[in-house]
Amino acid sequence: MTESATESFAVLGLFPSADALMEAIPKVRASSLGRLEAYTPYPVHGVDQALGQRRSPLGGMVFIMGVLGAVAALLFQWWVSAVDYPLVTGGKAPSSWQAFVPIMFEVMVLFATFTAGLGMLLLLNRLPFFGHPVLGSKAIRGITRDRFALAVEAEGEFDPAAARAALEAAGALEIEILPAHPREPAFTAEYIQRSAAGIFVACVVSGLLMYSMVKLMPALPPMSHMLEQPRLDPQKPSAFFKDGHGMQLPVAGTVARGFLPSGLAAPEDGARLVNPLPMTSAVLARGRTEYQIRCTVCHGALGDGVSTLTAAYGAKPANLLAPAVRADPDGVIYGTIVLGKNAMPSYAADLPEDARWAVVHYVRALQRAQNAKDEDLK
Repeated sequence: MTESATESFAVLGLFPSADALMEAIPKVRASSLGRLEAYTPYPVHGVDQALGQRRSPLGGMVFIMGVLGAVAALLFQWWVSAVDYPLVTGGKAPSSWQAFVPIMFEVMVLFATFTAGLGMLLLLNRLPFFGHPVLGSKAIRGITRDRFALAVEAEGEFDPAAARAALEAAGALEIEILPAHPREPAFTAEYIQRSAAGIFVACVVSGLLMYSMVKLMPALPPMSHMLEQPRLDPQKPSAFFKDGHGMQLPVAGTVARGFLPSGLAAPEDGARLVNPLPMTSAVLARGRTEYQIRCTVCHGALGDGVSTLTAAYGAKPANLLAPAVRADPDGVIYGTIVLGKNAMPSYAADLPEDARWAVVHYVRALQRAQNAKDEDLK
């Protein structure tokens, strides 16, 4: 039986075992009759090397696109946060890359996943061409169960008769010549219309099913909505407490540790207070840390009232280096931290007493540095 190269896709030979297939591959490969491909019911170790196939490029494709996604996410976040709309969050620099890591990871996974899926389907598996001749062969039933096939596929000048002879000599039990299937253009107008219609129908059906399931079963055990989870309302009776009330008052005469009431009615009332902390490097370091976290965004890193917030919104926070502020006693600055002033909120709930006094020490250090600069100018 003879067929021309344009009419035959491949000559397929079936072998009874993986060992027989591995022994036949070098024999048929030596004849150089066409491209070899193996079809097995399960992966056979070493078959790719025996066929002379190169390592799959999918891993390299995924790696490159993953790195590209991470770099793209980093650059985009840096441009938004540090160039186009800079914001100081938690006292950190706008270009702090540590905050960008979660989004970098997510975009890296997104790029890598899409590359793995689409690259495997469209590039390596050559979709949307679904009409592979082996799928319509008589041997496909055995290939998917307990037979191992070796195909000599047409490549250039192809002689089906010689390929049949080579497979017979290598020990093939059955031989089948597969006719070539005509390949139509992949992305025709009809194909695109059918694909779009199929996606639309799938979205509508899945949306309606999800809507119906949520209406039918709003909460599935063990999951529950927040409205249905057990909780104790403030005025709800409770048998757990002796008085039968759900809301309990604090123990009489107690306050939270580190948050003693200041007893100040206004910041100026703190003029009588004296800073109890010594001026040490550890105290200054803590004051600087707390200042950078809570104060820099408005008062600026130098305490001069110039910051990113000032430039962006036209805010006018106090200049801590002004002569009037430098003349205030330590207790007044402490009282301002505790009570707040103008647009500045109270930090009494955020800073324990020793941290407040540490900030006062750091503000005084900034003011002393400004005094030294003024003396040098004189």
